[in-house]
This record gives sequence, structure tokens and C-alpha cells, in this order.
Amino acid sequence: MKTRGLLILAFAAGAALALQTYAETQADTADYGPYPANYKEVVMQWLNKQLIDPASARIGWNGDPRPADLGSNGEHVYGYLVNFTVNARNRFGGYTGKQKHAVLIRNGEVIKGLGFGY
Repeated sequence: MKTRGLLILAFAAGAALALQTYAETQADTADYGPYPANYKEVVMQWLNKQLIDPASARIGWNGDPRPADLGSNGEHVYGYLVNFTVNARNRFGGYTGKQKHAVLIRNGEVIKGLGFGY
């Protein structure tokens, strides 16, 4: 009888922990917006406006988008952070080498770029 009670208690605690972990990993769409399943397309469209020669760009994707807050001084800027590398031609026609960059996507558009000098 005692063993059965402990087994039920352990199962309930495990289930509660699993549900809590699941809830913590799910981003709140009210804050972060919907998950950008088409993030590669969104980033490529944005890069077409940022790069000197976007047709030459060689992109390396570093993982899937993850929820992030890039705000500062108490101000929140929520979205999904996408990390990638870019090797594209510069104004002189030479490749720059792999440069690390990131963008924050919210509601299907880039709201902040990192590693682009601004």
C-alpha cells in the first residue's frame, strides 16, 4: 500500500515537472509573435536590402530560431533570434569571408539586425 502511494506521488510529480518544462520552452506568442517557420526566406529578403551584392551571398545557418529578448534598460524587444554567417562580395568585388550575424524576427519580419555595423 505504501509503495503504491509513493509510486502515484512520484508519477504525479514527474508529470507536473514535465508540463512545467514544456510551458517554459514554449514562447508566448503575444510577446514573441508566431514561430517563424519560413525564417530563411524572411532573412534572405531582408539581406537583399542590406548587402551590396546579395546574389553572391553564401549563408550558413546556425540552428533554428529561438525566443529572445534583445531589449535594454528595462525596455523589451521580443522576437525569435536567428544566428547565421554570411560570406558575400563587398564593394570591391572580393568576398568578405564568413561574418557572424543575427536577426530578431517578429510577426514575419526582421525587427533588429546584429553584426551589421548599426
